Amino acid sequence: MKDSVISIILGGGRGTRLFPLTDHRSKPAVPVGGKYRLVDIPISNCLNSDIRRIYVLTQFNSASLNRHIKNTYNFDVFSNGFVDILAAEQTADNYEWFQGTADAVRQSIHHMENHSYEHVLILSGDQLYQMDYRKMLERHKENKSDLTVATIPVVANDATGFGIMKTNKEGMIDSFVEKPSLDELKDWKSNVSEPYASQGKHYLASMGIYIFNRETLIKLFDDNPHATDFGKEIIPKTLSEGLRVSSYEFGGYWEDIGTIKAFFDCNLALADTVPEFNLYDNDNYIYTRARLLPASKIMGTTMEHCLMAEGCIIEASRIVRSVIGIRSRIGKGTTVENSIIMGNDSFQSREFIDNASPDKPAKGLGQRCYVSHCIIDKNVCIGNDVRIVGGDHLEDGDHKYHYVRDGIVIVKKGTVIPDGTIIGISG
Repeated sequence: MKDSVISIILGGGRGTRLFPLTDHRSKPAVPVGGKYRLVDIPISNCLNSDIRRIYVLTQFNSASLNRHIKNTYNFDVFSNGFVDILAAEQTADNYEWFQGTADAVRQSIHHMENHSYEHVLILSGDQLYQMDYRKMLERHKENKSDLTVATIPVVANDATGFGIMKTNKEGMIDSFVEKPSLDELKDWKSNVSEPYASQGKHYLASMGIYIFNRETLIKLFDDNPHATDFGKEIIPKTLSEGLRVSSYEFGGYWEDIGTIKAFFDCNLALADTVPEFNLYDNDNYIYTRARLLPASKIMGTTMEHCLMAEGCIIEASRIVRSVIGIRSRIGKGTTVENSIIMGNDSFQSREFIDNASPDKPAKGLGQRCYVSHCIIDKNVCIGNDVRIVGGDHLEDGDHKYHYVRDGIVIVKKGTVIPDGTIIGISG
């Protein structure tokens, strides 16, 4: 399989729905699970599926993503494997940024001319799931398909947020609608397998994961030079031309991390006793940069449902259902609840921490703080006696030290919050 497939991971646009986490980084570079980046998920799925020729397409804030890819995915000289970044570029024939998913692949596909391949696997860079793409390719070949779309069965209320595929008696897709209304859904049921039918999951939602035959994809681009999006333009065109389009029904855990709330909920779920997304799997590793950090050090802290990365120094009083990222420092008497602490890019010396001032605290969380329903981005300096309380009582907005989205307080990367600051508590 590895010699027949090239994988293309779509890095996304500006990532406005994940702002401010995407203020200084692209969506695939956003940290997840304490020590990973979002891009590690599709890349790991590829490596676990024996796919080792991988391109990541991006155009905004790609410096940290470039650095992560360079420091993480290095294949030996006896392999033809690679993970390369393809950023949007001006050429003699094109002066435009990527205008959409299909346009990004069209503008980049000439970089693959020197490789021999039969199939193109197209993936999103902001989803959380584990999939063996070999099984999807087997289905693609069995059905002699021109295009295979990975789909996930959903209930009616969820179906309105997705592109919905309808399959015929042979299991082939014969029609597609983008984000139908509830009134339209009665005409879009498919024959799904059990237990999905008994759960009311009669609708097949597109996961944004595609396998194209190479010649099919190139011909579609040649015939539709102005089409910019796969879901809205290329897939409907494929169906209208009578090409064979099959559905690969996926029943595992899958989440599209397109918003702050989705990002927040998916991360905290990783701290559950038995999360649906399994990081502890001998056969399906999630790969990331090997940082060679020391083990985390915990002193007098009560912890419940906490996912903690390496290199942390924790003196907190209590941490509950939270994700604590690499090199995090949390001071004495501090409580963290239902929050994501992304950690730091480097350690600070003990001398620097001891000499921190109320206006210039050290990296991490100081003493006697209370943090709840928050996302604390990397390299944030929070002083002593700071209270940050998110929740439904807060309205969305942008403020001096923080942002609020869906009741979640986000403190942007590198922010300095002085001693005694109170956020999210009125009066």
